[in-house]
Amino acid sequence: MAAGRAHRGDPLRRDGGPAGPAQPRHPGPAGGPVSGLLEVLRAGALTTVQDLGRPGWAHLGVPRSGALDPAALRLANRLVGNPEQAAGLEITLTGCELRPSRATTVAVVGADADVRVGQRPGDTGRPLAVPRGAVLRIGPARRGLRCWLAVAGGIAVTPVLGSRSTDTLAGLGPAPLRDGDQLPLGAPAGPPAPVDVTVPVASPPELRLTVRLGPRHDWFTPAALDRLLGTAYQVSPLSNRVGARLSGAPLPRSVAGELPSEGLVLGAVQVPADGQPLVFLADHPTTGGYPVIAVVADVTPLAQARPGTTVRFHGPQR
Repeated sequence: MAAGRAHRGDPLRRDGGPAGPAQPRHPGPAGGPVSGLLEVLRAGALTTVQDLGRPGWAHLGVPRSGALDPAALRLANRLVGNPEQAAGLEITLTGCELRPSRATTVAVVGADADVRVGQRPGDTGRPLAVPRGAVLRIGPARRGLRCWLAVAGGIAVTPVLGSRSTDTLAGLGPAPLRDGDQLPLGAPAGPPAPVDVTVPVASPPELRLTVRLGPRHDWFTPAALDRLLGTAYQVSPLSNRVGARLSGAPLPRSVAGELPSEGLVLGAVQVPADGQPLVFLADHPTTGGYPVIAVVADVTPLAQARPGTTVRFHGPQR
């Protein structure tokens, strides 16, 4: 689907790389400084380049995209001496293996996972020195779902509309990583942060998400509103960067007619024809033709929500 075009098919139907004619894999910035390469030995289930996204283009059908947990990426960048907006890698569930062509400093933040540099163990949440040619191994997540990796100098792929982020729905930015890819690295901007460890954020077994009803809650029955705010849902395995699909009590509609396509925002809780709600995340479409019953105030906790995680919605505290 072209970015911004309304559809009434599966809103989460696409989570791979961009469609269209083949293009060079991860070219560096035209004329910009490249200080080395990061070779992808094992890409894992889904590893993408992400920065803080490309805001300001929704009127052209382009969502913000960017890291699903911006605070985690900012922290990783600070740990290696990068500007907070530098591009890093978002690594999903199964980990990955990488090898730099120059000595560098990295930091891994997010899910609880084993990290190794060559044969020695490393820690998440602190700067790690990686010698030239050493293999950096990030293992599968034991708790949580995603890690964010920063490398000194940042991932220097060519920006698109001001961002280096991979948008898995619109197909903008670099393609999701594949084994054998080589990513350009920028020049280090500053020294690593002088810290020994940071406190990890635990992923709770149950998420409580604050919502505001609307804009189309009047398209649903009173029973649907009671269910939304009074029952538990589980994160479906069909979730991705576009949205978190939930399973549980269906939300019946009081209006059965067609809804003209209208704008969507981050955190919109859309209800397709099966009545099962889904919460739109960073790569969400900018328009849609199903009613939005509510909007989540902060979707960041869903970045670490594995399939089966319990989700409960509640209204804002008065």
